[in-house]
Amino acid sequence: MTIRVLLADDQALLRSAFRVLVDSEPDMEVVGEAADGAQAAALARTERPDVVLMDIRMPGTDGLAATRAITADPELAGVRIVMLTTFEIDEYVVESLRAGASGFLGKGAEPEELLGAIRVAHAGEALLSPAATKGLIATFLAQIPAGPVAAARVDAGRLAALTAREREVLVLVGGGLSNDEIADRLDVSPLTVKTHVNRTMAKLGARDRAQLVVTAYETGLVRPRGE
Repeated sequence: MTIRVLLADDQALLRSAFRVLVDSEPDMEVVGEAADGAQAAALARTERPDVVLMDIRMPGTDGLAATRAITADPELAGVRIVMLTTFEIDEYVVESLRAGASGFLGKGAEPEELLGAIRVAHAGEALLSPAATKGLIATFLAQIPAGPVAAARVDAGRLAALTAREREVLVLVGGGLSNDEIADRLDVSPLTVKTHVNRTMAKLGARDRAQLVVTAYETGLVRPRGE
């Protein structure tokens, strides 16, 4: 299977470098290039890529708006988005995860990291770049205003459809554990964990594992260390 990749970045030189790298892999091909978010969303609809490498900050329609446009389209449910950012400590990173991105990667990542990110996103896994610690993501995702707004976001009703085991798996996913690590923790097989994860995503309407991480924090099931 060939992974179809769409490149979205306002820097032509960077897009060219990404194209050479991606096209050099036997299991990948670049199917389009966009210089802004509007072009990226339009190309996503016509080319139906498997993965979009999306720069967060672009002139005009930025990567965040483009991500929202793509993830809101039911016909593009299979498109995975990896956000590219120069500064990983950025509120846009969390907003992109909330908008439906599968994760993010710094532009300074090594070539193998970038290629690995494409494969991880294509597989439906959550991608957090090595330089972005789980604690950093937890801190940003936990920045929910106090008062009624917070109560509205921490909606236990979103979790009502989950079984006790599925809630337990959601907590562990939110904690950053892999399927193998969860299997060890619960003394079950990785395949069983994968089944629970898939059922949890289906019940919560999550696009992928990254969305489960967001839900775990926004519903209060998982909280940053120190709280």
